[in-house]
Amino acid sequence: MDKIAVLIPCYNESQTIRKVVLDWKQSLPEAVIYVYDNNSSDGTAEIAKEAGAVVRYEHMQGKGNVIRRMFREIDAECYVMVDGDDTYPAESGPELVAEVLNNQADMVIGDRLSSTYFQENKRPFHNVGNSITRFFINTIYKTKIKDIMTGLRAFSFRFAKTFPVLSQGFEIETEMTIHAIDKNMYIKNVVIQYRDRPEGSESKLNTFSDGSKVLKTIFNLYKNYKPLEFFGLMSLIGLLIATGFFIPVLIEYINTGLVLRFPTLIVCGFVVIASFLSFTAGLILQTMIHKDKQAFEFRLQVTEDMYNRKLGRN
Repeated sequence: MDKIAVLIPCYNESQTIRKVVLDWKQSLPEAVIYVYDNNSSDGTAEIAKEAGAVVRYEHMQGKGNVIRRMFREIDAECYVMVDGDDTYPAESGPELVAEVLNNQADMVIGDRLSSTYFQENKRPFHNVGNSITRFFINTIYKTKIKDIMTGLRAFSFRFAKTFPVLSQGFEIETEMTIHAIDKNMYIKNVVIQYRDRPEGSESKLNTFSDGSKVLKTIFNLYKNYKPLEFFGLMSLIGLLIATGFFIPVLIEYINTGLVLRFPTLIVCGFVVIASFLSFTAGLILQTMIHKDKQAFEFRLQVTEDMYNRKLGRN
């Protein structure tokens, strides 16, 4: 088992990967630097090998697929995940690692948004998207995560071995964050400096298509992790709509003794039934979520035992 593993997912980062590898080797000399090449066509893997990294490959395209492979294959006391585009300072590495190894943090977030991100990032829609995503998640989950989309994070062994990777692309950071919040893991924010990509290096992130995927991920994870709130809200909306259409029918009946809009009345009845069914579905799914959390705590204990065995503590 490695003491520290620096994980660098890469797709066509030949302009920057050498510097990134060398910087992290200098910042964390005791770490093993892993570069996972994701079908690059510009020689990224060869450059990384020359710089001293351990190079491995993931042929299924997408950052989420790469991270799934990393977490499966590598055992480490602390994992540091960083993008290969040289936008994150390696000097922050020791602080992130210390939070995991010394303070038992499960996920340490490299917070760009509290420092230089909005000044350095030249893509205004990315700035807006990061702020919107942070607002949604902090509001929905009642937390204080400073940077949801950051590509610099550190993880404990417990997190890496119990995180079920479902996303395939850049929405993986959102999924990681929500999983850690939902499972009551210890999350730490560490402010880092951010610098924009150097000239000649192009971002693989599409503002609109990937942004829509992130919002879709938030929606789906909210539905899956908080079903009672989600379906309860759907139920409430349905009841309000039904009430709004039913009141004129009721007033008309009180004034005339007649129901002249039977179709409206019938539709209102069906909407009320659907609303109660939605709420019932939320209750059932919430019970299942509670059972899943109990099972997850057991899996955490099994993972902790495996971790101790690998360290020779048992």
